[in-house]
Amino acid sequence: MDDAELLRLYAESKDVSYFGELYKRYIPKIYGTCLKYLGEQEAAKDAVMDIFQTLTEKVLQYEISNFNTWLYSVVKNHCLHVLRKENRVKYINIEDAFVENQALFTLTDKPQTAEEVAALDYCMGTLPEEQHRSIQLFYIEEQSYADIVEITGYALSKVKSYIQNGKRNLKNCILKVLSGKEKITK
Repeated sequence: MDDAELLRLYAESKDVSYFGELYKRYIPKIYGTCLKYLGEQEAAKDAVMDIFQTLTEKVLQYEISNFNTWLYSVVKNHCLHVLRKENRVKYINIEDAFVENQALFTLTDKPQTAEEVAALDYCMGTLPEEQHRSIQLFYIEEQSYADIVEITGYALSKVKSYIQNGKRNLKNCILKVLSGKEKITK
């Protein structure tokens, strides 16, 4: 049976053996991806098991047209979530930076001063609702793109756009507030 047939049978019957058969086909790819991101064999093995547990429920919530592509996205997001929880992720790509000055902070760091906290709070409130919600879910609540799509109903391309534009708008606003060019208003 192909992937789509196994998914269909699992969705109809809720018999985990169908999903187990499908998952078994991808274990080498899943393990390799986890090993690439996590860097440790034991952590990768644990992730393979954790992902299986998560997917037995999650796979029923989505209409999946290409299981291989969808699975890769889920595995990558799981590994990044693990790394974030362990504080092992360090973002250095300037495009992903929240602000350019390292004396300030990034979205992956905690604000360091009361001024930074106030600037972040104020600037989050100035964002359009879609950007605010997408940034809140992605950075604060650590949801994956797929989860944000499910929670909000926004298209995946829109979620990515809202996050990218929201980060840029936050960066510009925070720089203005911290430099004194913009005043925090209630």
